[in-house]
Amino acid sequence: MNGGEAEGVSILCCPEAILGGLADYSEHPGRFAINADAGGLDSTLAPIASDTVTTIVGFTELADGGRLYNSAAIFHRGSVAGLYRKLYPAINRSVYEAGNKVPVFQVEGLSLGIVICNDSNYFEPARLMAARGATVLFVPTNNGLPPARASAELVAQARNCDIARAVENSMWVIRADVAGRSGELLSCGSSGIVDPDGMVVESAKQFSEDLLVAEIDIAPRSRRGWDASRNPAVMEEYARHVATSVDHDESGFGGFDNLERMQPPTTGPYLPYNLLGDAAWVLH
Repeated sequence: MNGGEAEGVSILCCPEAILGGLADYSEHPGRFAINADAGGLDSTLAPIASDTVTTIVGFTELADGGRLYNSAAIFHRGSVAGLYRKLYPAINRSVYEAGNKVPVFQVEGLSLGIVICNDSNYFEPARLMAARGATVLFVPTNNGLPPARASAELVAQARNCDIARAVENSMWVIRADVAGRSGELLSCGSSGIVDPDGMVVESAKQFSEDLLVAEIDIAPRSRRGWDASRNPAVMEEYARHVATSVDHDESGFGGFDNLERMQPPTTGPYLPYNLLGDAAWVLH
């Protein structure tokens, strides 16, 4: 943290489940879970408190009823300023519950979104966050896998997702992954920083710890493909398609009533998220 302060860093993004590891791989998943509402997370993170560096930290959250969430906290000036819960747990029979909120956070003039690992494969969360003003998307990731599955191909797939989310939403995408070996798990490491034009600004070394630093422009940009007025018929057709999918509960949003509440106004120059459709310091 001292090094980050000396570098003038604003945001430090750590990998997914950096505190304790993924509960899916534990015989006792709740052993290292933390209740964020009871002050336990603040005290756990107290040693990294900083007046200048805000840290995004992945951990297993213990919620009411003993439910577990794969979460990321925004630790700002000694206290938790925001919390994101992973929307799409990657393992089919995960011990984690799926989150159901898509928040945007404000930190020192920066509007940012967070998606965790597998969430980045879906375009809707990033699009919703961009529609609500996010100009940067942080992606805490944990690609620690059995050696047979830890391949360079996985790194390429992650980078393709980052580029797609960046270009679709004209936003910075910053991924922080684990790297190297931990017990029986191995990760090549897919940490990287992609600019709003889809250019890879920084990419981490594979199989070893690395630190990526980039100065980014946080001003909002005009977004490609967001002007629904050019052909409303296309948006109307897409809205009907999404409504049908949600009505059959295929999207995970829980029914047509939820879709109606989520739809933005259809007037004006922009149709947010096509009807659902400073500095960064990345620890690798």
